[in-house]
Amino acid sequence: MAEVSRHDGGTSPIDARALDEVVTFTSELIRIDTTNRGGGDCRERPAAEYTAERLAAAGLEPVLLERTPGRANVVARIAGADPTADALLVHGHLDVVPADPADWSVDPFSGEVRDGVVWGRGAVDMKNMDAMILSVVRAWARAGVRPRRDIVIAYTADEEDSAADGAGFLAAEHAGLFEGCTEGISESGAFSFHAGGGMTLYPVAAGERGTAWIKLTARGRAGHGSKVNRANAVSRLAAAVARIGDHRWPLRLTPTVRAALAEMAALHGIDADVHAEDFDADALVAKLGPAASLVEPVLRNSANPTMLDAGYKVNVIPEHATAYVDGRMLPGAEDEFHDTMDRLTGPDVEWEFHHRERPLQAPVDSPTYDKLRAAIERFDPDGHVVPYCMSGGTDAKQFSRLGITGYGFSPLKLPVGYDYAAMFHGVDERVPVEALHFGVEVLDHYLRSA
Repeated sequence: MAEVSRHDGGTSPIDARALDEVVTFTSELIRIDTTNRGGGDCRERPAAEYTAERLAAAGLEPVLLERTPGRANVVARIAGADPTADALLVHGHLDVVPADPADWSVDPFSGEVRDGVVWGRGAVDMKNMDAMILSVVRAWARAGVRPRRDIVIAYTADEEDSAADGAGFLAAEHAGLFEGCTEGISESGAFSFHAGGGMTLYPVAAGERGTAWIKLTARGRAGHGSKVNRANAVSRLAAAVARIGDHRWPLRLTPTVRAALAEMAALHGIDADVHAEDFDADALVAKLGPAASLVEPVLRNSANPTMLDAGYKVNVIPEHATAYVDGRMLPGAEDEFHDTMDRLTGPDVEWEFHHRERPLQAPVDSPTYDKLRAAIERFDPDGHVVPYCMSGGTDAKQFSRLGITGYGFSPLKLPVGYDYAAMFHGVDERVPVEALHFGVEVLDHYLRSA
């Protein structure tokens, strides 16, 4: 790559070829079936080889790394012009959740491009961003662009399950590849959200709730289904599950959510002091219209029962019964979650973490956040960037163990009526071609200014 620095906001290197390539790469990555069914049932290596080949063609030296055969990750570094600057991590996952073709309008792994839209599993989560990264890097190689600071690119396996074969493995076993990285960007932020009245928001993620998937186990006395049994494991489990499902969690406002509420209130012309002791967040959210959906899920911890398993015959009371709960914890509210589970499960039901990941928080008053905001507003001056806390989680949790502060930033400009949230893990997942073009332009501008 030529020793040329073009991080001053000058002429964009994004050309017609880059815009064509992002569509082609998105479509072709979708055609590589990387369905992650959990429990190790996935093979990302073909997609990893695809990305590595295209990075190598741009003059980089990508490495493929596997903890488990077939579960490949790709890491490459672009050398920056300033060797004293901190490095930036740009990461995306290669796996996708399952899709039943019978439910879809098109083959979910066709990558079909029709009427200006790319269809298929991963079009939004998140082979679109994977393709944007490839497109930008290759455009830089053609134009001789060199970023100010090192940029580390990582394509990971296993994000849709435990990340044990993906970002968790990379952070634990290959930390040296991320030397110098202090910040990172990835999925689930910087998409246009139409808030009504012609207002367009761009939520940039600066936080994630922690993951608390838990297993409940009730034990009792086995017996005949026709007999009185006051130690029925199923009854004990059902009562605990009902208490958890009915629980109303208390309000917990994190700095990210408080900042989001302040900005959204101002944009909606609502006078609200989000720092006042008597501030009623629920009352404010009720006035935000469609934008309420961006903050309502992250005002509290949550716990949703999702799986039940008990018994083997209708006339036999089993000795034990199990259930699983999808819990999520806000930053600073982890002890509350633990204590609440102790209380709600009661003395007859044991609980344990089946999978646990830390909550995250990133500053919204930082130079990085300001540059993320500026990149979006450059290409959509009428849009309003607001902070955002994800209700779920991403690989940023794994990379945070290396001291990397993560932001959700995979930019897309979407038309009115396009339900972005419904595309995640949904039927007929798709992304407009124009949204991909916007994303490439914004991503390029941010990375050159970072």
